[in-house]
Amino acid sequence: MTKTQARLLIGLALFAVLAVALAVRFGRDKPILVETVEARRGTVTETVTNTRAGTVKACERARMAPPSAGQIARLPVKKGDHVAKGEVLLELWNDDMRADLSLATRDAEATKARRDETCIGAENSRRESTRLARLVQGKLVSVEVAERAASQADSSAAACRAMKEQVRVSDARIEAARARLERTLLRAPFAGTVAEINGEVGEFITPSPVGVPTPPAVDLVNPSCIYITAPIDEVDAPRVLEGMRARVTLDAFKDRHLAAHVRRVAPYVLDIEKQARTVEVEAEVDERAGVELLPGYSADIEIIIAEHPGALHVPTRALIEGHKLYVLESGHARLRTVEKGIGNWELTEIRSGLQPGARVVVSTDREGLADGVAAVSR
Repeated sequence: MTKTQARLLIGLALFAVLAVALAVRFGRDKPILVETVEARRGTVTETVTNTRAGTVKACERARMAPPSAGQIARLPVKKGDHVAKGEVLLELWNDDMRADLSLATRDAEATKARRDETCIGAENSRRESTRLARLVQGKLVSVEVAERAASQADSSAAACRAMKEQVRVSDARIEAARARLERTLLRAPFAGTVAEINGEVGEFITPSPVGVPTPPAVDLVNPSCIYITAPIDEVDAPRVLEGMRARVTLDAFKDRHLAAHVRRVAPYVLDIEKQARTVEVEAEVDERAGVELLPGYSADIEIIIAEHPGALHVPTRALIEGHKLYVLESGHARLRTVEKGIGNWELTEIRSGLQPGARVVVSTDREGLADGVAAVSR
């Protein structure tokens, strides 16, 4: 290689190094575009939410069917009807049972008449025995006659007691016949609204076989009392207590947050899904705010574990590794380590390491973002 060629190669190498250095310098100085928010003070809450969608349920709901098979003879109600407690919702054919009840009632009346007859005779025998006992003292009748009268009085009294017991048996037969008849009637166990009827007059219905659920003959709901049930992860469950404040959101009313409170925490763990064990939590809505809650709506529960008013906070998505964040200062992104407090999926409290008014970078996934790089807020 000649000296001229060597000088040329050295010059090209120096030029390449200079070009790379200039590219790095100018590339570093070119600011990246980031999204920022101002760190400010306000109320921060620590919350626990359900792992799967919850459900709006009625405090009183009965999916009912007659206890025995039969043919529907009468449906005095229809869907949407408001019924009182004890009102008949469905009646099976029961003419034979009504006849049995009528027969038992008439037999009881006859038995009571025989009881009255027997007991009146027993009272007469008692009076006759008493009269003859006095005559024996005056030696007007023999002792044998008085003893026979006394025995007759005792026998009549026993017959009277037997007839009284027979009346009780007759009354029990009436109650048994009435109970058999009642099994053909479906009555409202509480005041509510008929949500569903499965069946028509003349159709036959049968009870559900064991382990094979079938639609209820009548579905009765009391919509005046509504609550939400939802599963909470077993890790969060020990922190949830009855009476805690909560917020309820529904898919049907996405922009509404209803104030509620925890009314029950189940004392057991559901292990239907082996890898995601949960505890059932129930929340009762305190104010519906004009929202009509229908049983069956999907809902989410956000339970407030702790609340700090006036706390310095930043969006939770601004945190990196849980305790770091970027602050925009003098045109550069600066990585800060902070001490965080309570928080939720939206906001996190910052206890130290940050001043109010600082511009915090929330677009942490921006390519090229690093400590000290030039950055500008959009």
